[in-house]
Amino acid sequence: MRSFGVLAGCCVALLGSSANAEKRTYINPVDVDYRYNWEQTNNGISYRTGADPAIVRHKGAYYLFQTLADGYWRSTNLIDWTFITPSRWPFGGIVAPAVASDGDRLIIWPSMSFTRPGSILVTTAPETGKLDFLARSMPDLPGAVDDKYLEKMKPGEIPPGPWDPGLLKDDDGRWYLYWNSSNVFPIYGIEIAFEDGKLIYKGKPTTLFNLQPEKHGWERFGQDHNGLLANGQPTRPYVEGAWVTKHNGKYYLQYGAPGTEFNVYGNGTYVSDKPLGPFTYAEYNPIAYKPGGFVQGAGHGSTFEDNYGNWWNTGTPWIGYNWTFERRINMFPTKFEADGQMWASSRFQDFPQYMPTTKVNDPNSLFTGWMLLSYRKPAAASSTLGEFVAEQVTDENPRTFWVAAANKAGETLTVDLGAVDTVRAVQVNYTDYKSGRFADAPDIYTEFELQHSVDGRTWQPLAKPDGPRRDRPNAYIELPQPVRARFVRYVHGHVGGANLAISDLRVFGNADGRAPSQPSSVVGQRHRDQRDATIRWARVPGAVGYNIRFGTRADRLTHTYQLWADDLGSGATLQKDLRSLNVGVPYWVAIEAFNETGVSKLSRVVRLK
Repeated sequence: MRSFGVLAGCCVALLGSSANAEKRTYINPVDVDYRYNWEQTNNGISYRTGADPAIVRHKGAYYLFQTLADGYWRSTNLIDWTFITPSRWPFGGIVAPAVASDGDRLIIWPSMSFTRPGSILVTTAPETGKLDFLARSMPDLPGAVDDKYLEKMKPGEIPPGPWDPGLLKDDDGRWYLYWNSSNVFPIYGIEIAFEDGKLIYKGKPTTLFNLQPEKHGWERFGQDHNGLLANGQPTRPYVEGAWVTKHNGKYYLQYGAPGTEFNVYGNGTYVSDKPLGPFTYAEYNPIAYKPGGFVQGAGHGSTFEDNYGNWWNTGTPWIGYNWTFERRINMFPTKFEADGQMWASSRFQDFPQYMPTTKVNDPNSLFTGWMLLSYRKPAAASSTLGEFVAEQVTDENPRTFWVAAANKAGETLTVDLGAVDTVRAVQVNYTDYKSGRFADAPDIYTEFELQHSVDGRTWQPLAKPDGPRRDRPNAYIELPQPVRARFVRYVHGHVGGANLAISDLRVFGNADGRAPSQPSSVVGQRHRDQRDATIRWARVPGAVGYNIRFGTRADRLTHTYQLWADDLGSGATLQKDLRSLNVGVPYWVAIEAFNETGVSKLSRVVRLK
C-alpha cells in the first residue's frame, strides 16, 4: 500500500543547503505521483496516467480525484499534494468520479458502469482516508436499458449508467445529477436525494443538450478538428464530463468535447438560470482550450474556487504514446466576467506560473515571464538505447523521448542552452517505455540531481527534489535563487519504470537580450464555412514562437493557440488556420511573438472578416 507523503510540487533544496525556499510557482502538467494504470494495459504494457480530474475545496483544503487511481490527493496550497490511501476503494478503482462537498461531507460518485451499484461513498474526514457508503443500493435510472442499449433503444429511453456523473447541491439544499459520455446520446440531468442510505431519483431525466459540430467548430472530432480518428476514419464527436458551477445565480453546465485523444480536447459550457434548464449555448465557447504547446488538450475536468476567491478549471492533456487515452492533468486559472462570460487562461500554461495568495483579477497576470530556454537546443546522453536519442528531449513533444541503455544510477542527460542564461526552473518529464508496473510496487519512486556549468567541464550542484520520496512523472523544480548557466545536466538516481526514459528536459528562465518586436500585418480571413479562418502575419526576426490570441470581443482575447516558428515554414508571411469558431459569432484576433528573452507587445487587434 502507498504510505502518506507530502508531494513537494516545486520546492527544492540546493545541494548542500539545508534551507528550503518558499514555493511560489506551478506548471502543467500538474506535478503529482500519477498512478500506474493496471486495469487498462496495452499488450501488457502499463503506464502512469491521469484523467477526468475532479478537484473540490472542502473545509479549506483541496481534494483531487481522477480515473483509475488507487486513492486521491490532498493539498492546502495547490502546489504540494499528499496522496491518501483510502480505507475502502470500490472494487479495484473508479472512473470519472463526481465529487461534491456539502460543507460537512465529501461525496464521491463513480461512473456506475465500472463499479457495482451502490458504490456512492462519503466521508466527513477525507484527510484520514476513512470512507463509508452513502448509498449501498441504487435504483436504475428511470428509463434506462441494459448493455445492449444501442440495439434496443427506443425514442425517449435513457442509456444505462450514469457515465461521467456530475453533482450539484443547490443553495436551497436540493441535489442534482448530470451525466453522460457518448457520441450518440446527450447530456442528461435529474433531481436526486439521499435518504436513509438510499439514492432516490425524483422525476424523470431531462435531456439538456447534445453537440452541434455543424455550428460549433471546436466540437468537431480529430486532430485540429479534422473529423477523423487516428486511423483516418470519420467519426462523430463525444460529449462527456458534465460539471455544474453556480455563480451569481447562473448555472454553468460544463462539458468536454470532442475527444480526449487529440490536441483540441476542450471544455465548453451551457448557461441557465435554473438547475435543469433550459440551457443556452455560450457563444464564447470553448471556455478551456489548448491545442498547441507541450501540454495539449484541456477537456473533461472540474471547476472550483480557491481560498482566495480565484477560480480554476481542470482538464486532461493528452500523452497517447502507450495507449490512445494516456493522459495527465492540467489546472488553468479561470474567471467569471461581470457580464457572465466564463473563461480559462491557457496562455503559457505549460510555462511556470505564480500560484496566487490573494484575489487576482486577470488570470494572465500569473505568468512568471520565465521563458523556455531549452527548445531545440543540443542534448547529449551518457548512453542511448536504439533510436531513442537525446535530441528528442528538447523538441516539446511528450510522444518522443530518450531512453538510456540501462536504467541505472549515474546515467546523465545534458542540454546545452547555447549561451549563459539565467535559469529559474526545470521540469523533468518521464516516459513509460515497455513498463509492466503496478501502483503499489515499493520501488516506484523518482530520484535525481541537477547540475549546471558555464563551460561544460566544471559542474556545480543546481538542485534536487526535496520532501518525502515519491514518484514524479512530471517533476517540476523551482530554483530558490536564479542561477547563471549554459549547461544543465540531469544525473539519474532511480525511476520505477522498466527503462530510464525522458520525453522532455525543459529549462526555464531568461536569456540576455531583447524580446521580439511587435508583430505586424495581421490579417484574419473567415472562410465560407464560418467555423474556419486563416490568420496571417509578418514573420518577426528572432521569434522562437507565436501565440495566436482570439476571442469574441476585441478587449477579451480568451483563446490562445501556441505555435513554434520552425513549424510555420520559412516565408516572410506566416499563416495558420483556426477551426474552432462558432457560426454566426464575430471574432477578433491578435498575435504575440516570444523567444528565450521574453514576449513581444501584442499586435494590433483585428476583426476576422
